[in-house]
Amino acid sequence: MTVDDTTPLLTVPVSLGDRSYDIFIGSGLLAEAGERLAGLAPGGRAMVVTDETVAERHLPALMAALESAKVPAEAFVVPAGEATKSFAELERLVDAVLTARLERGDTIVALGGGVVGDLAGFAAGIVRRGMAFVQIPTTLLAQVDSSVGGKTGINTAHGKNLVGVFHQPQFVLIDTDLLATLPPRHLKAGYAEVVKYGLIDDPVFFGWLEANAPAVFAGGPALAEAIAASCRAKARVVAADEREAGNRALLNLGHTFGHALEAAVGYGGDLVHGEAVAIGMAMAFRLSTLLGFCPAEDAVRVERHLHAVGLLADLTEVPATARDPARLLALMAQDKKVQRGALTLILTRGIGRSFIAHDVAADVIADFLEDETAR
Repeated sequence: MTVDDTTPLLTVPVSLGDRSYDIFIGSGLLAEAGERLAGLAPGGRAMVVTDETVAERHLPALMAALESAKVPAEAFVVPAGEATKSFAELERLVDAVLTARLERGDTIVALGGGVVGDLAGFAAGIVRRGMAFVQIPTTLLAQVDSSVGGKTGINTAHGKNLVGVFHQPQFVLIDTDLLATLPPRHLKAGYAEVVKYGLIDDPVFFGWLEANAPAVFAGGPALAEAIAASCRAKARVVAADEREAGNRALLNLGHTFGHALEAAVGYGGDLVHGEAVAIGMAMAFRLSTLLGFCPAEDAVRVERHLHAVGLLADLTEVPATARDPARLLALMAQDKKVQRGALTLILTRGIGRSFIAHDVAADVIADFLEDETAR
């Protein structure tokens, strides 16, 4: 992927009263991180949390920016991969923050993808009952989804993101240049979350993506605009429903199926989050068609676009060991949207017309999963 250095600076506000913050999107912003952090907490210190892969590529530049702005900082490096979102790594990070004697007004900085952001944000939310927190996402998926909105957490054997807190960042710094080092597979996985915003409630944006996907993947202004549009969409939803008591659940389109697939495959890399979400969104559209909510041509259109950009859209495209309908249904029952034992799904009446479906019968889902394994 190439990056066009004419990409303008875009700012997306997240309006949450006294917890409001800005998302800054543009080229070369990592070099400004020190100045922005110094302005946020004059005289404060920072703990930069990152993973081994990102540390090699981007940590020296960030530490140099912090040093230039006279922000004392140290780095905490975790293993790369979903397995890092664990109690063991959380304990190790919390101990490092306390050992460094960071105070409540000091800042934990997440430099990395969703795993790093979720882990670092969780630690920031619980150490000293809440520390300052900044997100510098380095993957497309984190830039358009997990870095915005304050959700943090870790995984357990029972499922993904089942332990965590809501803890909003002070700001989010999205440097589009950082995506130049992102492997194509992970860029495509992040794109699944971009597509999601069009499928939820913006059919015009989905149509724009169908027409402009090659330009988005090439980098430059089209990529920045896709990121900004995604962040605007998420900011609107978060501002209206910060703690997912209502329509924020729409942001989980494809995630109930997707999280179950991730857990079934195992958090080892055979299926990354965005790939699982892509399959989950296509499944949500097919289930919606089966139930009579969604025109069949819309489900086909979604599947066609996902395949056109190299994403998965079919349960048969995951390892055979992860396709057992009974196990998938059991994993879906651990979803955070389960209420009084009843499963809630995000379904759709068509592209841009998603809705929250309560009390979807388990036997309907079981039959659907059986059909999906035989496609």
